[in-house]
Amino acid sequence: MRIVLAGFMGTGKSAVGRLIAERRGVPFVDLDKWIEERAGMPVREIFAQRGEDEFRSIEKRVVRDASNLDDAVIAAGGGAVIDDENRETLAGGGLMVCLLARPEVVASRVASVVEERPLLAGHDDLVGRIRELQAERASAYARIRNQVDTSDLAVEAVAAAVERLVGEIEDGKGASS
Repeated sequence: MRIVLAGFMGTGKSAVGRLIAERRGVPFVDLDKWIEERAGMPVREIFAQRGEDEFRSIEKRVVRDASNLDDAVIAAGGGAVIDDENRETLAGGGLMVCLLARPEVVASRVASVVEERPLLAGHDDLVGRIRELQAERASAYARIRNQVDTSDLAVEAVAAAVERLVGEIEDGKGASS
């Protein structure tokens, strides 16, 4: 089964995804890393040199490639699922879970790497900027049926919550996406 972890930056998509992939013995795919490989440069440089539109164009191609994976855990970039087509493509044939966290928690988790985050870099009010971006993305994230608030949970607990959802689907009791 393909498991897709979506949600805002700093919610634990990569850490949780790696743990679940390891436990299931399947590949872990970080879409931002695939984008960097395709572009030959880090995400922040894609934004700086080519702009967000070019980043989103590359992202759309990478999403299509990732949707061909049958058995993997995928961490989607924070903005990937804002695009309806991307969200539907990633959700098709698997389980999508949106990881959420309060703005203050996200700020504490990304504070040491804020300059690597193009949508946060250069903003004096980090929590305010996160709050603004989360508000812009709220309706897209709300369209994802399965959600886990990671604000007060350790990686292990978030992984367990996602694995419960996977178990429900594999047992035929839950709905995908």
